[in-house]
Order: sequence, then structure tokens, then C-alpha cells
Amino acid sequence: MKLRSRRSTSPLDRPTPLDRPTPGPRPRTAVTRRTAGAALTVAALVAPLLLAGAGSAAADPDPARKAARLAARLVEASDAETAHDTLAALQRIADRNGGTRVAGSKGHDQSAQYVYEQARRAGLKVSKQEFEYTFFEARAQRLDVLSPKAESVPVIAMTYSVGGPDAGLTAELAVVPVGATTGCAATDYPAGAFAGRIALIRRGGCSFAQKQAAAAAAGATGALIYNNADGDLNGTLGDPTAGKVPTGGITKAAGEALAAEAATGPVRVTLDIRTFMEPRKTWNVIAETRGGDPDNTVMVGAHLDSVPAGPGINDNGSGSAGILEVAQNLGVHPVKNKVRFAWWSAEEFGLKGSEAYVNSLSEADRKKIRLYLNFDMIASPNYAQFVYNGSGSAGGGAGPAGSAQIERDITGYLDGLGLPHDPTAFDGRSDYGPFIDAGIPAGGTDTGAEKIKSPEQADRYGGTPGSAYDSCYHKACDDLANIDMDAFDVNIDVIAHAVGTYAWDLSSLQQPVPAQRPAAPAPAAQAPTGTGVSGHAHGVTA
Repeated sequence: MKLRSRRSTSPLDRPTPLDRPTPGPRPRTAVTRRTAGAALTVAALVAPLLLAGAGSAAADPDPARKAARLAARLVEASDAETAHDTLAALQRIADRNGGTRVAGSKGHDQSAQYVYEQARRAGLKVSKQEFEYTFFEARAQRLDVLSPKAESVPVIAMTYSVGGPDAGLTAELAVVPVGATTGCAATDYPAGAFAGRIALIRRGGCSFAQKQAAAAAAGATGALIYNNADGDLNGTLGDPTAGKVPTGGITKAAGEALAAEAATGPVRVTLDIRTFMEPRKTWNVIAETRGGDPDNTVMVGAHLDSVPAGPGINDNGSGSAGILEVAQNLGVHPVKNKVRFAWWSAEEFGLKGSEAYVNSLSEADRKKIRLYLNFDMIASPNYAQFVYNGSGSAGGGAGPAGSAQIERDITGYLDGLGLPHDPTAFDGRSDYGPFIDAGIPAGGTDTGAEKIKSPEQADRYGGTPGSAYDSCYHKACDDLANIDMDAFDVNIDVIAHAVGTYAWDLSSLQQPVPAQRPAAPAPAAQAPTGTGVSGHAHGVTA
């Protein structure tokens, strides 16, 4: 980890590609929160490894030593400032294509082609994987309270929600009683109470799709699901055929206010959700080292697509640029284990790219992937440092065998640098989901999405308590200014260290992790299940 962003001076730096944008003014890096003690820690960790690496790699039979050497070299060479050039390129692509890089658009195709060319020039073996998915776009998403007091309430259409009439749906609200599994069962909807009304349902206990389907079965004409934690509610019904009625998400505060108002008398609203869906083709970019044992493949991924609303520079240009930076620096190095990088498409539509990839593998090929590392939103402007909780100690369940070890390896690296970190539930709501479903151990990091930073977190990380980790999450303002360079730099170093280590040495995956007491779960009515501590609610669960 470097204490400030600067260009690498490694003699192994790759040539600057002709189509790489001319570097412009850098964003102002957040005031550093790293201490002089941390600087000494970095030097103590890296310097001996660099000295040990002075001899020939072939002369050192110990994979652990080679792993340490390569990890140190990649950390030194991989840099947030050069990775920022990739973010600038993605921003320029979005600017040329209506402000978006959504899967199935020219913006995404050009982003994927850019990554393809950079990886190819770095000496990696690169391929494209095309697949079909159902494109979704919300063309209207508005909620107006008509009575007893007129006001507009922000609402976000659930991905794969059906649309309503052009004039919107006007009806009274019917509130589902709050319980451990609010709105999940037919018994939550008294006979006749929801017919012709819009159901107001608290998040929790089952999928969004299940909630809106149960409401529809009770005669509701629409569904509003309100959050059970602070922050916006972005969600998906998971499947293009799941939608039964127009369904949107609103904040906890808005939902509770509407429920309280409805308890005193009728609340009449107009819900205007209009959507567009069609089948489209898109593609993943896959790049791998030319050497290394294919029976022991280390896989690293990040989704490249944005939402329709914006350029997606933090979500997830940051993760995509981070793994590309490491891939470009790795390309010239020999490795014991094959390393494969993936830039997924259509993550924002329910992990479609990573799902298509895993589904395309034979059982034998799945077993060759020893682990998968995922990096999604690694430069949030009001960040906290989250590590996927593969052990399950923080709630949310454990990952496949080896996941706890990956978590330990990443947190151990951060501990060695004196940097704080928090666990986030290992719930499969990013592109590691299809891998853990296939029994492949996984891990990774993120820096938070729409959830709210606590005062305690602000004490440890800096930033603004009471505000979202990324207030531009899934919005047009997720642009080049929406990046914290300190967080970006730290997480690129995490990627570099993990890739360098596992490219030579997988032995830590077999080392036992001491049992930890699981964190006490929040009450069912409050726990924001399905999105973990950090947010990033692409999930189908409520």
C-alpha cells in the first residue's frame, strides 16, 4: 500500500496505450487518515520482500517466498493514479453514449472493448463471452400523495417490475401489518382489505418478488416496499417474469410516515411506474495469464456495466479499473497458478454475466477454480472498508470452505497496515453469488453503497456520519468526481496483494481459521437482510 497515489516507476510498467486518454487534472484526494506508523508498517512489510526478490525466481523453490515477492512487486507497481486513467476513459465513453454504460448499450460495448484491448496489450490471453439477458429500464418512477396532504415521495422502481398505465395508478394505501416476515404470506393480507389498493409493505423476511406476488394475489394493484434501514431501497424482482403489479422501493422514513398517516385515515396516492423490457445480447471480458497451472486457477472479477441512470464510475468502474490495473502489472510475471480476470456484464440486472459464466462451466472446470475474488465499489466518497464475511461470524451465513480463509488473508493484510475494516454479510448479492452457489470459495471488498455511515465509522474512517457511503449510488452523479482516491488506492493494494499471493501459494486456504462467535443479529423487523452492512442492494431478498 502506498501512502499517496503516484505513478509507478517500475521498469516493468507497460507502454501507455495510444487510445488511453491524456491525463487531466486529478480529483482532490481526501485528507489522508494514514499515520506515520502505518508508513513504517508498509516499509517493514515490503522492503524485505523486495530484497528477497533480487535473485532469480527459478532459484527459489519456496512458493511462499515467491508469493511474497510477487505480492510486494504488484503492490508497488499498481497505483490508483494510473488506474484513474481507466476511470477517465470510462467517463469519456459514457459521455459519448448518453451518460450511461448499461449492459446492452454502446456505452457498455465500448467499455468492454477498451478493457479487452488493455488486457491484450498487457500480454494476457483475452476472450469474449456473449450471452443474452432481459434488458430493463424504468421510464417513469413517481409517487405522489394526493391526500390527506399533497406531497411527492421519491420512489425507485424494482428491476423487472411490470409497468402501470400512462396516467399511473391512483388508489388508497393498504398497510401490511409489521411482523417478522411482513407481507410474505397470504395470511398477511386480510380478505378484501387490499382489493384495488396499493399495498405498503415493510422490507424483511422474503424476496421482493414474493412480497409483490402475495399482494397481487390479495387483489392489490401495486406494491410499495419500504426499507427497514436508513437509505434508499434499490432492489430487483430477480426474474423478468416475476412481476405481477407495479412495484417500487421507498425509504424507511417515507414508509413509516405513510403507515402512520394511514393508521389515522385514508391515504390516497398515485403510483406511476412505467417500464421497458426486451431481450438483448451483451458480453463478459475474460483475460488470463498464459502460464500457470489451469487446474489451480485463481479468479478475480468486477462488473463493468452501469445502471441506465448514470456512468457508473464508482459502481463499478472502480472495481473494474482496480483489477485491470493489477492485471496489466501481472501480465509480465511468471506464476505457478493460472490467474483469470473477468469483467462481468449485466450485474445490475441480477448478476447475469457471472451467472452465465458459471453456468457455462462443466463440473470439472468448476473444480479447477480454487477461489474467486470480487471487487465492487471500491472508492466510495464517504467510504468505510468492508471485507466479505466468508466465515459468517458477522451473520448472513458462511461461504464455501476456503471463504473464511480468504477473509482472514484480506483482513490480515489490512491489519498489517494498521487500517480499519468491517465485515459485510456474505449474502451473494454481487458477482461472487454464482460462485459460492457452485461451491467455489470467494471473498473480496467494497466500500459501501446507499447505507448510512455511523458516527463510530466516521471516527475510524473519517467522512460524514449520517450520510450514505455513496450518495450518488445508481444516479447520474456517479461520475469521475464521485471517487475517493485514498479508498481506491487501499483497495487496489488489497487486489494486488491477494493476486500476487494466490498466484504462487494457495496453502492459506487449507489453514484453519479459529472459530468466532457469530455477531448477534439485529431484530427481524430492523435487520436489512439481503444487502449486508455496506448496502449495494442488487439483491432479490427483502
